[in-house]
Amino acid sequence: MIGPLRRDIRDAIARGETTLATELRAGLATFLAMAYIIVVNPAILEAAGLPRDASVTATILSVIIGTLLMGLYARRPFAVAPYMGENAFIAFTVVQGMGISWQVALGAICLAGITFAALTLLGVRAWLADALPRPLTRSFAIGIGFFITFIGLTDLGVVRLGTPGAPVALGDLTAPTTALGLAGVTLTAILLARRTTGALLLGIVATALASFALGVTPWPSAVIRAPPSLAPIPGQLDLLGALSPRALPVVLLVFVMAFVDTIGTLFGLSSQAGLLDAEGRLPDVERPMLADAIGNIAAPLLGTTTTGAYIESAVGIGEGGRTGLVAVVVAALFALALWFAPILTAVPLHASGVALVVLGALMLQGIRELDPSDLSEWIPAFLTIVLMSFTFNIGVGMTAGLIAHPVLKVATGRRREVRAAQWVLAAMSLAFYLVYPY
Repeated sequence: MIGPLRRDIRDAIARGETTLATELRAGLATFLAMAYIIVVNPAILEAAGLPRDASVTATILSVIIGTLLMGLYARRPFAVAPYMGENAFIAFTVVQGMGISWQVALGAICLAGITFAALTLLGVRAWLADALPRPLTRSFAIGIGFFITFIGLTDLGVVRLGTPGAPVALGDLTAPTTALGLAGVTLTAILLARRTTGALLLGIVATALASFALGVTPWPSAVIRAPPSLAPIPGQLDLLGALSPRALPVVLLVFVMAFVDTIGTLFGLSSQAGLLDAEGRLPDVERPMLADAIGNIAAPLLGTTTTGAYIESAVGIGEGGRTGLVAVVVAALFALALWFAPILTAVPLHASGVALVVLGALMLQGIRELDPSDLSEWIPAFLTIVLMSFTFNIGVGMTAGLIAHPVLKVATGRRREVRAAQWVLAAMSLAFYLVYPY
């Protein structure tokens, strides 16, 4: 696997698409943008009954395994980590709401991962992915751009939860974290406009250092710490329990959520990185999908929830990362985080949020490729884009577009433009809404 990756890097450098320094910098930028997962994922899973310290190690190991597979086997510049929406779904809806144990919930995730792997090896997932209409694949990147912008604005404190009748509202712009975040966004925008190398990374680092120096964020309490023991949770998943009638809807929902999230993120990131072909397809799509499937089997075995390509990978792509070396660098930094977690996770959210806001602006440029004159294409793309942000769920936006596209084609007398695989995707999307825990 190292040989093909080395050839990819050499060829990309020869074509002038990247440099070795760019790939390394992109990996560091992606890591800094997603390092919060080391703290946030275990905190959420603690609500499901999983020990927090062990979850820290499980989270890091799941990132390392999935990201190395994505870098060495799939050779894509994408990091893999536990999805934030799915971990909250497992903790608060499945365990607390439905009363299903975390062991059974992990079993459901593992079954979904095994199904992913089987469908990938059979070519079914690639068949479905290749049938995605070009406007929808473009809208995935745009919708993710809005989505990460919204996350970044909330991380900065510019946007906060509102009152009944006003879901969101303007945050306190005089708060130190918000003021520093806005200063970081301004600095990063200026650096980008001046075409400064490493603008996104410089924005994160400058904001974090200013936050430490001004006492807004406490300095790390330690530099090195031994990794917490994984002992209490690995291998505790309950596969037989996941096959019970009560838990089977969870398996279905986890499968559909992860399927649409992964496709949407893969195509969105690939669009931004220029990895799609002229017809909007992702060459060798089965490779990143198989890497994702194996990661989804390993994650519950370790003791954490659904993993997949992470949208924060867009930060490294924005820095110019184009090969699997970016993912390898991210995995190596997470391996270091096993011992250096106190200092590496000290980067505050308002610092990483700086990169997300600016990156969102860059990802929205793809809207120029959509044709508003063809409403049978424009409306499904529109629904995909707006519902990703307005529902705070990438899967909801994707499924809405996947249902609307064939329906509008048939309604406008263009049934022949709908491929069989698109009806399968529409049916899966409908199943998503039928079993969704409203």
